[in-house]
Amino acid sequence: MTMNVVIISGTVFGAAEEVAHHAAQILAEAGLDVTYKTRVSYSELLALDADVLLFVTSTTGMGELPETLQPLVHALREQPPQQWHGLLAGVIALGDACYGEDFCAGGEMIRELYAELGVVELQDMLRLDASETVNPERDAEPWLAEFAASLTV
Repeated sequence: MTMNVVIISGTVFGAAEEVAHHAAQILAEAGLDVTYKTRVSYSELLALDADVLLFVTSTTGMGELPETLQPLVHALREQPPQQWHGLLAGVIALGDACYGEDFCAGGEMIRELYAELGVVELQDMLRLDASETVNPERDAEPWLAEFAASLTV
């Protein structure tokens, strides 16, 4: 059975969207069924019937999630989907280390949400530092290869 991977991105300037699009290509090439959404409602997300969830998010302002993700995360907290307990997932977080404690805070918020919902992270969150990389899509490839390998065993 092929795993159904649903990728959700939250971005301000587009970098997380580019990484998510690249992730969708890599995971599809690995033989997984992939659905990628830049904006999705709570009901739309549940209807996608994910086997695996991958959030790709940037961090904004004072360590917040992008505005495009905030309504979805709020809805998931208000109405925790029972069928997600034990769901497999991952997080790719984009940030800038010069922001100190707020570095990749958006990704940490998704990890906290996963913990609240009983979602199981397959591997450590990938932190992409804008102050160190000019090509976050390429920098995500080793992590994505490991993620795909853990799903296609």
